[in-house]
Amino acid sequence: MTIGSGMLLLLLLPCCGSARAHNGDLTVRPTCKPGFSEEDYTALVSQNIMEGQKLLKVKFNGCPGKNGIRYETNNLDFKVRTDGTIYAAHQQKGKKNASTDLAPQPSDTLIPWRQPQNSNGLRRQKRDWVIPPINVPENSRGPFPQQLVRIRSDKDSEIHIRYSITGVGADQPPMEVFSIDPVSGRMYVTRPMDREERASYHLRAHAVDMNGNKVENPIDLYIYVIDMNDNRPEFINQVYNGSVDEGSKPGTYVMTVTANDADDSTTANGMVRYRIVTQTPQSPSQNMFTINSETGDIVTVAAGLDREKVQQYTVIVQATDMEGNLNYGLSNTATAIITVTDVNDNPPEFTASTYSGEVPENRVEVVVANLTVMDRDQPHSPNWNAVYRIISGDPSGHFTIRTDPVTNEGMVTVVKAVDYEMNRAFMLTVMVSNQAPLASGIQMSFQSTAGVTISVTDINEAPYFPTNHKLIRLEEGVSPGTALTTFSAVDPDRFMQQAVRYSKLSDPANWLNINATNGQITTAAVLDRESVYIKNNVYEATFLAADNGIPPASGTGTLQMYLIDINDNAPELLPKEAQICEKPNLNVINITAADADIDPNVGPFVFELPSVPSAVKKNWTITRLNGDYAQLSLRIMYLEAGMYDVPIVVTDSGNPPLYNTSIIKVKVCPCDENGDCTTIGAVAAAGLGTGAIIAILICIIILLTMVLLFVVWMKRREKERHTKQLLIDPEDDVRDNILKYDEEGGGEEDQDYDLSQLQQPETMDHVLNKAPGVRRVDERPIGAEPQYPIRPVIPHPGDIGDFINEGLRAADNDPTAPPYDSLLVFDYEGSGSTAGSVSSLNSSSSGDQDYDYLNDWGPRFKKLADMYGGGEED
Repeated sequence: MTIGSGMLLLLLLPCCGSARAHNGDLTVRPTCKPGFSEEDYTALVSQNIMEGQKLLKVKFNGCPGKNGIRYETNNLDFKVRTDGTIYAAHQQKGKKNASTDLAPQPSDTLIPWRQPQNSNGLRRQKRDWVIPPINVPENSRGPFPQQLVRIRSDKDSEIHIRYSITGVGADQPPMEVFSIDPVSGRMYVTRPMDREERASYHLRAHAVDMNGNKVENPIDLYIYVIDMNDNRPEFINQVYNGSVDEGSKPGTYVMTVTANDADDSTTANGMVRYRIVTQTPQSPSQNMFTINSETGDIVTVAAGLDREKVQQYTVIVQATDMEGNLNYGLSNTATAIITVTDVNDNPPEFTASTYSGEVPENRVEVVVANLTVMDRDQPHSPNWNAVYRIISGDPSGHFTIRTDPVTNEGMVTVVKAVDYEMNRAFMLTVMVSNQAPLASGIQMSFQSTAGVTISVTDINEAPYFPTNHKLIRLEEGVSPGTALTTFSAVDPDRFMQQAVRYSKLSDPANWLNINATNGQITTAAVLDRESVYIKNNVYEATFLAADNGIPPASGTGTLQMYLIDINDNAPELLPKEAQICEKPNLNVINITAADADIDPNVGPFVFELPSVPSAVKKNWTITRLNGDYAQLSLRIMYLEAGMYDVPIVVTDSGNPPLYNTSIIKVKVCPCDENGDCTTIGAVAAAGLGTGAIIAILICIIILLTMVLLFVVWMKRREKERHTKQLLIDPEDDVRDNILKYDEEGGGEEDQDYDLSQLQQPETMDHVLNKAPGVRRVDERPIGAEPQYPIRPVIPHPGDIGDFINEGLRAADNDPTAPPYDSLLVFDYEGSGSTAGSVSSLNSSSSGDQDYDYLNDWGPRFKKLADMYGGGEED
């Protein structure tokens, strides 16, 4: 067992060692190979081992039918139970060695040993080679390479063996940390080790002959880096923030600080202990807090935390390894900021015992007074925010107190209008508290209650009508000047001597008057329920009441009059016009009546024919259908077609009843077999005789005939006009034509010209001297008319071409021509033309005249040549 490393490594070998396993059975089956379940058993334990502490359990597999296995060990520090459990024989404590033993430590080997029964019993077999774990201290100063262990095989006396190692630290990164002498088998470490970088290495040792053949099976090498105290504790945070309520009792948890040490935490190198170095401020005590040395928990140790005195503490905490040994351990510090949180241990207090304010009557949402309080708790927190309430003096709820969120003042506000005539002053008692309840054991201060005196000032209030809207009921038809009611207003200012004057504000029909001093309503016209200003039998008028205060105030009131209907409207007959056949049949006239009044001054109606004239009852009769309808029909067998005014007397059911004689215009006409009036009959019924109808028809026929004749004459005239036109198309007209090509001037070359040439010349000499037969289109001929020579009967075709060329030359040489392109007229035929009448031309085809030469004049004369040169074919 290696003590200095803090670990116990047990290597169990079934074939060698000083442990024996006894078996009571002497018979061994040839096919059974007893042995341990594993070749090696390894246990990692702490340096401090308690007596009886279990380390590990081994298992030995015996042959079937064999029993009585027991375990033994030659190490006095450990024992093995019958079930294979290895435990500490007594308490063991690790030893701190200043120097490091580089030689391999002897391992504890457990070997089962069976009780021999005969010469064929089990024997311990020798293991090929055994290498115990290797402990290497970190940060060794060398010299390097430094020998760790020597590996050898028991076959090295027979053959030459070469040794090598593989694994992390040898042939795997980090490379060449360890090396081995291939001949001697001595293994070295080549540089200082760092346990924080890597705590252990697992290598495999190999033994081969000179030909590279394996001599031994590879063996595992475990190298453990022994920790040295080369790392200071490091706090997770350099500054820790915590809080604790003021007034907390001793032992109240505040916060936890944590420091980590990179060294081995199972040794003193990595065991960190905490302590408080300083506390700022040291009020009310220099030791207000303490810290658990192992866990780092900071708790209060003294009473007296008061946020109003000390709001924050700064505590310097030190962490030291080596279990807090300041002589050997390494230390580090951190800052713990402890904030004392506020609790509601200070009740709010008014700065004054009484407050006063003033408010005008009939005003709301007005701040009357500001109440100031003082609270030593943390501002703008629930422990500081004030809550005000009125505990007496305002039974009607005229006031409320709102809190200013910035200043924490109480604003006494009017929420319900006050009346000077009812209350001239208010005496309020108010109390203030916090949003959060007071801390346990804290009582309210007597200064948390104050009085508020509020004075009400009088203002001029408007008069008001006690009953608004006021409704009165009366019959329609009331005569003008009748007193209806008194619509008076009340002035609420009882302590002011003021007069109220009345006036009319709205009276759509102008039916009412009001007395300006007492408000009496009288009629100015007859009230008519059937007026267009009446809605649902109700008429509304609005009146104004104004006082003479400064400033004057006024109020309005509405008077509603419900008009009761009286029978003041006689019924009217409907319809006003109708038609009926001249012979009695099923064709009758349905009649009814309309009355502007309402029930009971309307139907049922009575329909009657008057006695005068007597022809009415002789020709007509009325049959009652119901209370609102009746039928008018012929009494006689035949009545001549025509228009008849039939008087009918209609009487309503009012009290007293009213009647009206209405005239219905009845058109009597001949009817067809369906009982409908014929067209001629309807005309005849309108009052025209047979002669008049015939005369109208004759006039209509004459008018249509005249229109037809006029249309025929217009068609004939149009046809004659087309016949007199030229026999050639306008496109083939042989006369000179002016064609417009929308050509503009000659461009930039024509820009420099005399504009005076475009004006009307004062003298006409240049015109008179111009070559005859050529002029511009914007000129009119001046002077004597040109004389045209008598052309031969058969002109030569070249004459026209010569004429055109001569005109072009004259235009090009004309000094008076405008500086832009213009149209030229090559000939002008005035009143003195020598040409004879064209009426002498005829289409005779006698053959005396040959017009074939016209074909030589060009396409314009082709049609003329066809007309006159065709002979008999045309």
